[in-house]
Amino acid sequence: MNTRTLFTSALVASLIVLSGCAVTRGQETVGAYVDDAAITTTVKARFVDNRSVDAASIKVETLNGTVLLSGFAKNPTERSTAESLARGVSGVRSVRNEISVRP
Repeated sequence: MNTRTLFTSALVASLIVLSGCAVTRGQETVGAYVDDAAITTTVKARFVDNRSVDAASIKVETLNGTVLLSGFAKNPTERSTAESLARGVSGVRSVRNEISVRP
């Protein structure tokens, strides 16, 4: 086996292993992992664009199209606005709003 063949084989093997990482996180395919990442990024971007939501205080996680919101809001309006913004993102199947309102 020459060096080029060995390198190519190692590259292909590493790509196969890395593409399997999405499955260990619960997604069915690598495409689902990429879609979830895009949803998370879009939701966070909407939070940043909206002045009534503190994007730094709210964590966004997505798994198979289900968005989980957690963290803290200043008031109930901020909590509901964050949920509404997340629901408006394309590809979101459902939203679990676990944001706590600070007293």
